[in-house]
Order: sequence, then C-alpha cells, then structure tokens
Amino acid sequence: MKRRFFLKFGLSASALSFIKPSKAIDNLHGFTSNSDSIVKPIVISTWEHGMAANENAWDILSANGSSLDAVEIGVKTTEADMTNRSVGIGGRPDLSGQVTLDACIMDSNSNCGSVACLEGIKHPISVARRVMDDTPHVMLVGQGAKDFALSCGFKHIKSPIKEVKKEWREWKRGNKEKFKKPIINSENHDTIGMLALDANGNLSGACTTSGWGYKLPGRVGDSPIIGAGLFVDNEIGAACATGLGEAVIRISGSHTVVELMRQGYSPQEACKETVSRIISKHKNLDGLQVGFLALDKKGNYGAYSVFNGFNFALKKVNKSSLIDAEYNRRW
Repeated sequence: MKRRFFLKFGLSASALSFIKPSKAIDNLHGFTSNSDSIVKPIVISTWEHGMAANENAWDILSANGSSLDAVEIGVKTTEADMTNRSVGIGGRPDLSGQVTLDACIMDSNSNCGSVACLEGIKHPISVARRVMDDTPHVMLVGQGAKDFALSCGFKHIKSPIKEVKKEWREWKRGNKEKFKKPIINSENHDTIGMLALDANGNLSGACTTSGWGYKLPGRVGDSPIIGAGLFVDNEIGAACATGLGEAVIRISGSHTVVELMRQGYSPQEACKETVSRIISKHKNLDGLQVGFLALDKKGNYGAYSVFNGFNFALKKVNKSSLIDAEYNRRW
C-alpha cells in the first residue's frame, strides 16, 4: 500500500513538476498563448529606413496579400534608395572599390533563397527570391549569382555610384590599413531586415545589405545566411539580425532567437538572451553592435541590442512608429 501510494504520489508530483515550469516560463517571459490576442497583419523592420519600407509592405498586407510578397516589396524600397550607404546599389564598396550586395528571403513553408557578393544588380532581394522559386538551390554567389540574375532578365546597373566612388577615393587617401572597422551605430547597421505576419497567419522574412563598408574583397556577413541573418519557422516565429555579421554568424543568431521562442520565451526575451550569448563570446566589445528583431505567430514582437542606438520600425492597423530597442545596460 505504501509503495503504491508512493508511486501514485510520485507520478502525480512528477506530472505537476513538468507542468509548472512551463507556466513559469510563460509568466517569466511574457509569452501570450491566448488566441484572441493575435495581431495580424503586422510588419516590423530594422532601423529608420524601415519606416518607408514598411509602408510599401503594408500596401500588400492590407490588401490580404502574402507576407512573402510584402517583405520583398518592402525591402526593395531601401535597396532603391541611392542615399542609403549600407543597403543596395548606393552602398559603400569593398576595399577594391567594388560594391557587392547580399540578400536572402524565407517564406512560411521554409523555402528560402539567397545571393552573396552580387555586383551590379539593383535588387538582390528579388534575385534571391528567383533562386528560391526557380532553382533547386538556396544560395548563389559572385559571378554565378550575377549570371543567373542576367539570365532572369535583371538589368546590369553601373556601380559604385559617383558619390560613393568619390567617398571611397577620399577614404583610400586617408587610410593605410587593410580594412576599416565600422563606427558603432553610424556605419555598422549594414542591413534592412524585415519580418511580416499576414492576414492568413503566415510569416515571412527578408534581409538585404551592401555589407561592411571598405571590407576585404569577398567578405560575406550574416545577412544572406539562413539561420544567421534571417530565420523563419511558421509554427513559432521569425527573427532577423543587424550589425556586425561575424558575431551573428558565430552563434547562428536568428535561428537561436526562434528556437528560444519555441522553448517559451517571448520575442523580447529571446532577443535579449541571444544578445547575451554574443556578449559572452567576446572579450572585447569595442565597436561590436548587434541587434535582433523578432516576431511570433501571435504578432508579439521584440528587439534587443548590445549597445544603445538600435531602433526598429513597426507597422500594424492604425499604428506606425519608430521604436528604440532595449539594450544591455551593463556595458
């Protein structure tokens, strides 16, 4: 009798101990499981240039369009902005003076496409989508990516633009080092990352960049790498990264954010924990700005960065705003 009582009680206690941590995690991280609280459609994107990008994405979302179309159209806005020095054909070149572009896109079915070191094409994000839609591959790079783009009807655009070429020549005269480390928050927000949840409850994401200004030729950061610069899991949520790509790659940053959300973390807490992991991997944080942006299936969002200065754009019904992300105040 005593043994049966012990086993019965023990099994009940074990069951309770299994359930309680789950509830504790939900409470700790603010995860909302009430289906009535779903906010859709919604789009978020990195940095101030995300405000204009969100407006064009919203045109798609508000007409019951797909999140995939929305994120492609949205980030093309920034790619086309010739005054932007960290995204698109107006971006800064590498050490040799060549502007090379990186981009990736991922949909709600885990389909994805990517290009890296692509030169002379105005909209690398659309080339990445063609890689996803029209080939069995995920990533094309360099001349192969350019040849593919031209074969798809994309036009070659001369780069760098004259303003950027002038800036590069001036930089070359004043700098003898092999490459230039970007100035925190001023030059190393080298991305627009965008995440969207459409009216049908499907998530997609896109990321595009001209990368680290005056980088070593051939350098590729996190932005075109699925799992680093961008990751989407339609069961859970989506995340994207901005900042110093090498640090993001080392921990598969965007995938880490989504997996933490799978464990019950809110988007905000998942971004914060992932930033903490980056900090723990680096003895010296000088110039190391990284920020993460996340969106879950219910329309909850979050953002967090190593240092102050990262912001993100939000667009949903009756609201459009630029929000300063929380950051690690210990540094």
